[in-house]
Amino acid sequence: MKTRSAPRPDVEAIREFNRFYTGRLGLLRQRYLESGLNLTESRVLYELAARGKATAGEIARDLDVDVAYLSRILAKFRGRRWLTRRAEAGDRRRQSLQLTAAGRAAFAPLDAAAVNQVEGMLAGLADAERRSVVAALDRVRCTLRRESASAISLRPLAIGDVGWITRRQGMLYAEEYGWDGTYEALVAKILSEFVTSFDPATDGSWIAERDGEVLGSVFLVRDQSGAGRLRLLYVEPSARGTGLGKRLVEACIEGARARGYATLTLWTNDVLNAARRIYQALGFRLVAEERHRSFGQELTGQTWDLDLHR
Repeated sequence: MKTRSAPRPDVEAIREFNRFYTGRLGLLRQRYLESGLNLTESRVLYELAARGKATAGEIARDLDVDVAYLSRILAKFRGRRWLTRRAEAGDRRRQSLQLTAAGRAAFAPLDAAAVNQVEGMLAGLADAERRSVVAALDRVRCTLRRESASAISLRPLAIGDVGWITRRQGMLYAEEYGWDGTYEALVAKILSEFVTSFDPATDGSWIAERDGEVLGSVFLVRDQSGAGRLRLLYVEPSARGTGLGKRLVEACIEGARARGYATLTLWTNDVLNAARRIYQALGFRLVAEERHRSFGQELTGQTWDLDLHR
């Protein structure tokens, strides 16, 4: 008899959260929110109310509902006179579904009950705790969906960013590469010098943010040779895979061009594979390598240059 392997801790954590949340919302009850509808029927009604109009195919696709089952739900709604179906102008084969006044009236108490249910869950939390819950949910959603970097805005450095970026870079490089506290100290030194000697004619900063959460950053400074230097590129794990790292480097390149630099240079380490792939893809050229011991590790440092006149 084959022995069942132990589930991974991350898989178990998600399953445990699912059990907790479905219990809190009563999703397994036969009638959701005492509405007379099951959960799937309630979701279809919600989608129709939220969209204004939609086709059956769009709803089936987005809710991942079997088409035959959805057809029975829609027939039930039409039987209650909650739903109309109209052919769209220009394509008589495409049928748009819309709620009637009776359908919207049926949806209103269901919507209010859902709002009240969640308000009850949050009632005992302070404002800061509520914001923390919302931010955590947003991170989960965006990480699992790998949302595009276009949903993330870039802005200049602001009050509070220096401490946050120093902390996050120190933590991430310790967790992912085993670097010690001397790296965090270096980040703090670089950012302190950036703030105290900042000149907009030569320096720039791009902080990636979504809904108030910092998701990454990159900095531009003038080095001793007169070239522009890219510094401290990083992307939060929740935003990786979205193209944000490339977007940040592209912003730094354009910032360097706008400030009249002929060359943009950077120093990195060969273990930072994702960053190196971005640099190579955007035209940077490896010009030097050297072995060194830093941050508690044996590393290979690399210098990369980009000709901004090309």
